[in-house]
Amino acid sequence: MTGDFSGLDPHAALEAVEEAFGVRPDGSFYPYPSYVNRVYGFRADDGREYVAKFYRPGRWTPDAIRDEHDFVLALRDADVPVVPPLPDLEGDTLPFLALGDEGPELPFALFEKRGGRSFDADGPDDLLRLGSLAGRIHAVGSALAAAGRCGHRPRMEPGLLASHAAVLAPLVPPELRDEFGALMSKGAELTDRVLDGRTAIILHGDFHRGNILDRVDQGLLAIDFDDSCLGPPVQDLWMLLPGTAAQSPRELEAAIRGYDTFASFDPAWLGMIEALRLLRMTHYLAWQARQLRDAGFQTHFPAWGTRAFWERELSDIQNQLDSAGA
Repeated sequence: MTGDFSGLDPHAALEAVEEAFGVRPDGSFYPYPSYVNRVYGFRADDGREYVAKFYRPGRWTPDAIRDEHDFVLALRDADVPVVPPLPDLEGDTLPFLALGDEGPELPFALFEKRGGRSFDADGPDDLLRLGSLAGRIHAVGSALAAAGRCGHRPRMEPGLLASHAAVLAPLVPPELRDEFGALMSKGAELTDRVLDGRTAIILHGDFHRGNILDRVDQGLLAIDFDDSCLGPPVQDLWMLLPGTAAQSPRELEAAIRGYDTFASFDPAWLGMIEALRLLRMTHYLAWQARQLRDAGFQTHFPAWGTRAFWERELSDIQNQLDSAGA
């Protein structure tokens, strides 16, 4: 179970930023609508704008967060458009805020605020640009993985869907558990076969259009590497599509063409896409399950865990298994 943010308020957050980074806020701030972490935007007294990110306690180890930072810094050094974490007064990108004598220590990071709008890709030309950005990210991620770096990030590997199922099973209504177990068994067989022995590189991990900004006269910008992981490269491509691979052949072909400009796309990866979509569905459910005791969870997900909720989820999982050919 990951922790909540009891005891963290904007005043404490900005005071911690000033102490660690020597950046003096001018008193203005605004919270971002982030449930997983706590994220605050503010302006410093010199007029510069920043974003401070406080990581959810217990979600990642400090080593895993440092691996995320190392990945983004390596991308910056390779001229890939990202927003790198800033060093504090001691040269570290990950200081900690202690919340009282018995409270958790919250790791946090500071970033320059970058402008841009969400990228509303609506055709093959846009998917070509997105694929090119993914290829640039993966060229760096592949080199880092080959060097044995970023090993504290989670890995997409056989057994992962079964571990999600183990978290979820006790929460499924008793009368639906047999159906749930049968679907999870079939899904685990599929995803284990797809992941077994596959190449794993450092991925963005959540490379959908909401995490890509379009900047006038500057091009695309990749943001939010909080879910970076080791996994098959196609994971960062299928999420860009407007539908399934079968529903998006022109967009997929364009994304691959862009990708091939900077990294090599293996056609064998195409057969992994719908199985990976199933894995992401169960990953998200398991992530939600781990937050059930969080004070804000029911506000964000009021119907989670009801019979109607599980009936809908089981139907979606069955449909995805059908799409994957299982």
